[in-house]
Amino acid sequence: MPRLGEELLSEDCWKITETEFKQDRAVASGSNFLIGNGYMGYRGTLEESRKKDFVACIVSDTYDNADGHWRELCNVPNPLYTVLSAGGVPVTPQNGSIIDFSRSLDMRRASFSRRTRWQDANNELAIISERFASMSDIHLLVSKYRIEAVSDVELSVLMGIDADTWSLNGEHLPDKELYELDGRLIANCFTSQGGIQVVVCEGLLDGDRELLNADITTSENLVARWASFSLKKGKQLEFSRVAAVFSSNDVEDPLKNAISAVDNAKKMGYEKLKTAHEDSWKKIWAVSDIHIHGDDIVQTALRFNTYHNIIATPRHTDHLPIGARGLSCQAYQGGAFWDQEIFNLPFFTFTEPNVARNLLVYRHRRLDAARKKALNLGYKGAFYPWISGDTDEELCPSYFFTDVLTGRRIRNHFNDWQIHVSPDIVYALWQYYAVTGDYDFLEKYGAEIAFEVARFLYSFAYFKKTKDRYELIRVLGPDEYHENVDNNAYTNYLSAYAIRVALKIYNMLQKSSSEELESLMNKLELTQDEIAGWEEMAEKLYLPQPDSDSGLIEQFRGYCDLEDVSPELLQERLIDQNEYWGWPNGIAVETQVIKQADVVQLMFMLPDLFDQRVTKTNYDYYEPRTHHRSSLSPSAHSIVASRIGDRDEAYKHFMNSLTVDLFDAGTHSSGGTFIGGIHTGACGAAWQMMVLGFAGLRVRQDRVHLFPSLPENWKMISFNLVLHGQLVKIDLSRKDISIVAEKTNTENTVLFVNEDEVVVEPGEKKTLVYIDKESTTFERS
Repeated sequence: MPRLGEELLSEDCWKITETEFKQDRAVASGSNFLIGNGYMGYRGTLEESRKKDFVACIVSDTYDNADGHWRELCNVPNPLYTVLSAGGVPVTPQNGSIIDFSRSLDMRRASFSRRTRWQDANNELAIISERFASMSDIHLLVSKYRIEAVSDVELSVLMGIDADTWSLNGEHLPDKELYELDGRLIANCFTSQGGIQVVVCEGLLDGDRELLNADITTSENLVARWASFSLKKGKQLEFSRVAAVFSSNDVEDPLKNAISAVDNAKKMGYEKLKTAHEDSWKKIWAVSDIHIHGDDIVQTALRFNTYHNIIATPRHTDHLPIGARGLSCQAYQGGAFWDQEIFNLPFFTFTEPNVARNLLVYRHRRLDAARKKALNLGYKGAFYPWISGDTDEELCPSYFFTDVLTGRRIRNHFNDWQIHVSPDIVYALWQYYAVTGDYDFLEKYGAEIAFEVARFLYSFAYFKKTKDRYELIRVLGPDEYHENVDNNAYTNYLSAYAIRVALKIYNMLQKSSSEELESLMNKLELTQDEIAGWEEMAEKLYLPQPDSDSGLIEQFRGYCDLEDVSPELLQERLIDQNEYWGWPNGIAVETQVIKQADVVQLMFMLPDLFDQRVTKTNYDYYEPRTHHRSSLSPSAHSIVASRIGDRDEAYKHFMNSLTVDLFDAGTHSSGGTFIGGIHTGACGAAWQMMVLGFAGLRVRQDRVHLFPSLPENWKMISFNLVLHGQLVKIDLSRKDISIVAEKTNTENTVLFVNEDEVVVEPGEKKTLVYIDKESTTFERS
């Protein structure tokens, strides 16, 4: 069994197991062992845990503002709360000894399990449990719990709904009613701001008769069953139960639906519920899994990241986002950043394009929010919220951090200067179209997004007459340490890209959908003069060019004049280790130290604009000056390092990104703000590092190219791609590459390996043999 860390093991590369209970790992372990299905996420805590242990069941589409500052998702009452007493002594680490412990996440089956052996001076018992958040019925949380008596024991069981919840920013469900109804336990709650009704209903699937007829106890924050038993040594007590969660944003009558869901689940029983759930996951893994031959640790970590990217995603709807911490906690408010399009989305674009389409349709649904924000700031078109939820409001507060030295709030401008989020969305929708050929999406949704973003960029730009060019001033690029800068290279290049995409779509619709185009232009009151303005801006927007001698692209105007110091030396200037490094007065502001990939991010996303020399020059310059304080940074560096042939650098950053959660390498707070939980952007980026990095996939003018560069210790990788609706499997080794087209495909699939065109018919396999180590070229077999 491969050992991932000091107390972390892997079983068959599908299961991770923690072998020691440590209270100081409660935040990380709860996140890592999370179960979920895109509708809800239930943290990997123990059944007896309470809010001090960071227990949470986070439910999508329950946004609420309880403190007047932070609008975030609700942590609903915990329906799996179970606490035992042995001989009157609560079975907890504080009241005895844990002599054996494990908690596991089975990623193949998307289930959590735990085993605890506990003893005190008079009693000894074992707890074995498992649970899953159903992927076949997303409103269900299902659990089985077993107690084994290692000695004779007088046992009491308290099990029910714990409504004393952990919340980051205020009490979101202050109005609640807890009661029992015909054997079911119910928490009927309402949010503090909008009065959203949230119902949690729990029922026993099976169990001992005494449990089924247990006494009911209620208090302000608890409704539970209570029963006592005498268990002889070697005997056991087992029960399973189901909980249903609904909100009034899901259905008209959440109470009725929750009760019905529990009753229907009882008819199915535990095993059938589990089988249906596992069958759903089989279908997902069939297209999503990447198989690495030769590195079990990386294989396990890769599946861990893929699993978390999947369960963070609201695949069931097109009106909700992927949160930056998914459904692992309330950090970052359950809202979408640019992470969604740039880091999470490509995985789905290439494997489950229907899910990718949902996420992009979500952005279309939020166009009014983007228009409102642009108008409020004096612009036209669509300036997307930096943090986007379920309304037309910008979720990102103006004061995100606190100065830990003075206690004063820090005014950041993530929500009004970080304009690249809008062209990022256009970049993603065009990549989606290139891979899927989904013209229907482009016509119904993509065109309107692209036109409104182009309109915003044109209204935002400053035309400098003396230089006959457009500039983008007072912006904030991916490097969030440096705000209020002019002509950030990443922002300018992505904006030019977005405007050109808008013009391409305009020309496409003009040729193929002229009536739809006319209707859209009338709806938007879009004029030919505006189109002409976009064309001019596309030609005249200033794009910082590589220095003619060094090849360096300046990150923003004046960057190279700042103090050149390393992140390591800069850190020594901190007075308090929790200081925020960025604008307006952090220690990095007057230096070249950057938070995360910026110019390198540009070269990751638009690689064909720069030759190898320029790419390598900029990578070599910016990487040592990068703090990598964002979990998004290592993945961009890994992919660019792969492309310039630096496999050691690529692998180093790959591992840093891949293990940020698994090895608890991230930080749980910044500038006094809690930012713990799963880094969903890094999870999504894991697939990209594999496929866009080591396999070298690029999309060039609607064509998919592969430029492979595997790490030395890997024998082969296997992955799937869905290209224009056709499924192909790629087996890439150190000596050849095989492309297998699914028999049910309806069209030929065309790919390019390096520059060699490969056409694969449905059901056919094509193999190219590696012949040239230096240039990575292949010949047909």
